[in-house]
Formats: sequence, C-alpha cells, structure tokens
Amino acid sequence: MQFGNLAELSTYIGKEIGKSDPFKITQDRINDFAKATMDEQWIHTQPDVARQHSPYKTTIAHGYLTQSLIPYLISQAFMVSAVKMAVNYGSNKVRFMSPVLVDSTIYLTVQLLETARIDGGMRVTTTCTVHIEGQEKPACVAELVTLMYE
Repeated sequence: MQFGNLAELSTYIGKEIGKSDPFKITQDRINDFAKATMDEQWIHTQPDVARQHSPYKTTIAHGYLTQSLIPYLISQAFMVSAVKMAVNYGSNKVRFMSPVLVDSTIYLTVQLLETARIDGGMRVTTTCTVHIEGQEKPACVAELVTLMYE
C-alpha cells in the first residue's frame, strides 16, 4: 500500500496497511545467518543431523533470522512517499510461534497500531505478522516501533 505522507498513514490506525511478496527461506540463507551470528546449532545448519534427530526432520530458520527479515519485507508491504528516512526504534513484543522449515515460503502482513508525532516526523507502531505459506499459525508476530521522518 502506498501513502503520500505520514498524516495520511495515521488515518489507517487499526487497519492492515500492507502485505509483502512471498520470500523463500533457503539453506544458504540460514547458513549465512548462522555464520554472521555465530549461532551454528545443528538444528539450523546440519540437514543430515536434523533429518535424524530433529522433531521437524529438517533444518529450521533461526527465529531471529525470521525477525531480521521484517525490515526487508515491510518495505514491500507499504511505503510513505514523503518519508526521507526511517529508523528502527525497537520492539515492544516479539513471539516466535511456529518454526520456519528450510525451503518454506514466508510473507508479511502489517497492521498499523498507533502513531505519535515526533520532531520532524512520526513514531509508528505496527504489528508485523510473518506467515508461512500453507500454515494457519504464523511464524512470528512482532510489535515494532519505527521513527519516520519527512
């Protein structure tokens, strides 16, 4: 969804404001994240061991990998034309509700919770839900706070 400015965005409080394109979680992406974060547990990086010992019978994405993709996915879900800069301010609440199995496809939906004027822009709070295609229960639900400047 496209908005002209922050004032227009703020009229959508309580509503869904966008949905991202589908995004496939590959083993290469999981391995790269494991290396970057030094979290190379076998449940993430060793398909043969996971097939043998994991209750999922395959590797799974790190929860924080799923969460770290939200800024990329949110950029596909909605845009405010007048915004010149946006800064991640923090997370009020994050829950990892379902594992993301390797080769799953995820997508994001965004609901606008609240907005508050700040000097030069607006503090925007959204509920970001990462869905897994073909599953009812989401992978992650995160309440995120972003500072947007016009």
